[in-house]
Amino acid sequence: MIRTEPEAQVEIRRLEGADPAVPLPGYETGQAAGMDLRANFDAPRRGEGVTLHPGERALIPAGFAIALPRGYEMQVRPRSGLALKHGIMLVNSPGTIDADYRGPVGVILLNAGAGPFAVGHGERIAQLVLAPVFRTVWRPVEALDGTARGAGGFGSTGR
Repeated sequence: MIRTEPEAQVEIRRLEGADPAVPLPGYETGQAAGMDLRANFDAPRRGEGVTLHPGERALIPAGFAIALPRGYEMQVRPRSGLALKHGIMLVNSPGTIDADYRGPVGVILLNAGAGPFAVGHGERIAQLVLAPVFRTVWRPVEALDGTARGAGGFGSTGR
């Protein structure tokens, strides 16, 4: 049985000064959920990139802007290999790009590792996942239905 995933068209524009040799976000495998996003530094910083020392964070430019269709968000997620091997995290994970945002896309990286980490020009630094957005309509009630968990908070379901 051949299954086809749904698709949505997203407009993308390279920013002035971005390196056109750096690939736009793309899927590395046929069933990948996320597209790899690469660092795209302006000309003066291409050779050096950015070095993050332990505990430091920086906004890394991606070199493009997007226009999402109404009813979607683009989630910016960490790459598991960078997290495991180097302790590189996204501070606001997952980050959200709203459908009405048209500015530059960037990724806030944090070095939670033990040593410095160099972010090179063109390096894969995050993943992008397109996701539908449902708008919430609040319905005030006097009481909520009961569940087995009830109001148990953090750690209440065990380890």
